[in-house]
Amino acid sequence: MHMLGRLLASLMLAVGLAVPVFAEDGYDLWLRFRPLTGAALAQTETRLGSIDAADAGDVAVAELSRGLSGLLGKTVPVATGGKVLLGTANDPAITALGLDLRGLGPDGYVIRSIGDRTLVAGGSRTGLLYGVFHLLRLAQETAPLTALTVREVPKIDRRILNHWDNLDRYVERGYAGHSIWDWHKLPDWQDPRYKDYARANASIGINGTVLNNVNANATILTRPYLEKVAALADVFRPYGIRVYLTARFSAPKEIGGLAHADPADPAVAAWWKEKADEIYALIPDFGGFLVKANSEGQPGPQDYGRSHADGANMLADALAPHGGIIMWRAFVYSHETPDDRAKQAYTEFVPLDGQFRDNVLVQVKNGAIDFQPREPFHPLFGAMPKTPLMMEFQITKEYLGFATHLVYLAPMWKEVLDADTFRPKQGSTVAKVVDGSLDGHKLSAMAGVANIGSDRTWSGSHFDQANWYAYGRLAWDHGLSSEAIAQEWAAATFGPDPAIVDPILSMMLPSHQAVVDYMTPIGLHHLMGRGHHYGPAPWLTGGPRADWTSVYYHRATKDGIGFDRTRRGTGAVDQYAKVWADRFDKVKTTPPDFLLWFHHVGWQQPLASGRTLWAELLYRYGRGIQTVASMRRTWEGLRGKVDEDRWQQTAAFLSIQQKEAQWWRDASVAYWQSINGLPLPPGEKPPPQTLEHYKSLSFPFAPGDGK
Repeated sequence: MHMLGRLLASLMLAVGLAVPVFAEDGYDLWLRFRPLTGAALAQTETRLGSIDAADAGDVAVAELSRGLSGLLGKTVPVATGGKVLLGTANDPAITALGLDLRGLGPDGYVIRSIGDRTLVAGGSRTGLLYGVFHLLRLAQETAPLTALTVREVPKIDRRILNHWDNLDRYVERGYAGHSIWDWHKLPDWQDPRYKDYARANASIGINGTVLNNVNANATILTRPYLEKVAALADVFRPYGIRVYLTARFSAPKEIGGLAHADPADPAVAAWWKEKADEIYALIPDFGGFLVKANSEGQPGPQDYGRSHADGANMLADALAPHGGIIMWRAFVYSHETPDDRAKQAYTEFVPLDGQFRDNVLVQVKNGAIDFQPREPFHPLFGAMPKTPLMMEFQITKEYLGFATHLVYLAPMWKEVLDADTFRPKQGSTVAKVVDGSLDGHKLSAMAGVANIGSDRTWSGSHFDQANWYAYGRLAWDHGLSSEAIAQEWAAATFGPDPAIVDPILSMMLPSHQAVVDYMTPIGLHHLMGRGHHYGPAPWLTGGPRADWTSVYYHRATKDGIGFDRTRRGTGAVDQYAKVWADRFDKVKTTPPDFLLWFHHVGWQQPLASGRTLWAELLYRYGRGIQTVASMRRTWEGLRGKVDEDRWQQTAAFLSIQQKEAQWWRDASVAYWQSINGLPLPPGEKPPPQTLEHYKSLSFPFAPGDGK
């Protein structure tokens, strides 16, 4: 709803008419701030109808004024004695209140009801901005605005987006159009979208962004591009967002004129130090470097016989005088295919524990393979107590149906964060490893591979916005529940009416389990098409590496299916604490969702469900399809309650999702039957096409593939 629409809505409210549902394109994300009605309008007018701030030009004041003006349908004045008092812990008007504001740090804030006024105080200007967005969230949800006693401090310090964006604006694993970074027009033209990007991130507590792909181009480190990066940093800075860059390890050779990039060579170290000095002269608050090294063909220190620690420390020394950090990715695997790719990161990094500089974090994916629909938590968590480990989640849905499948990822992320590593003892959750509290690390961080692009929805679909939102909220507070986050997002995005929010939650919350069911049930993994990872291809074999094929992972034979990672197989179970290793080592004690991740199981083996493995596979496929069908029916019931444009796109995408869920089931079943020769369980319909048909399907232009 643009300005004319808001004016019309305000006029209709004034004369008591119902406000119609206006078309929306999703650009406003969860920052819509549409006019409230009834008791919610009266409450917000009474409690938040004016603003008092020492610095009327502050970004926090502008954002609160913008949000409240939208909610109230009129301009909210900024004046002494206003209903909402804004400031930082050091402002005289705030200190005069005598409140205990110690320990907020720069990003923390409090929201307090004081008589008929509401105080928002931040540990800094950034903390104040976060507090303002929290207050606006409460108002959008129509939550009670009296007796407020909010105190928030983020559990993780660096809450970062990783953009896999190339300099030509192609986005690897992107399903939302081109990169939003228009490098050709920077630095002179700064697209207004950059500010909107900063607003959206600040509203959910994200305070850093890596601008370029982990498969980096060294050109980003040249002077012309650093000036472009500096222009973006200037836009983001008022919103508390630092910029970071992926550094290509071979940059001294590629753009620096050196013969090599050996980290042990003083000339190489000196080149990086000079480059760091150059960057910080342009961008004083530059965050640091992300590095992908010796993985998938990327250059790294092992090219010169050096370790990951050697490479990371050389770069860390260059950034340390400026306060910068190194985020060194643990997603590695060698040129030689190992006996089990799931083991390699642990094998390479655990011996290096304690050898990294204090300003180095090792960035670890949630699971040991590669952002699969469901993976056990990565065994590195808890195994490197002397090294800060940061989490890497993937917000973009590379393996989960791209932008057209409705899959809410917070339940998957919570499953990992809440997992107990049992290292060194019970209660040592992955979340405690990541936030540094388990081992006393001062440096903590979380990364999310962004799903953002030039599409008007930002993320390629309206519901994929929820995953960007959920990532930010969990990076701020990993103790939040998936349901609470979904409730916040749905109320802000579609309005607070329970008749809309409750059905939407009933779609979102089971959606992750649904995609696991119809794609990779019972611990199966990496069954997608080659390269682009679109659609089912359990028959995939050949190519340059065995561990880039499906047959490597499912190992189906006439007798059974699954990857034996027990002590009788590859021994990967012993990379976990003994409690988990013993449990994963036995079929009966392995969680059913991970059965085929750790075990090769006979097709006819009875499971705890009472079904054989073969029957259970078919049951799970069907359950996933039925869940999507239920989601479609629920969305049909919201027609007329949700604006038509967003309703139509979501309805079309749900139709695609149901069709592709059925495709996953049918293609997979046709292939499994070609291996096991078993009849279908009673009541199960045969695939409508032959296996040869499913194998013949080709998608050479599927989006997001690496290039």
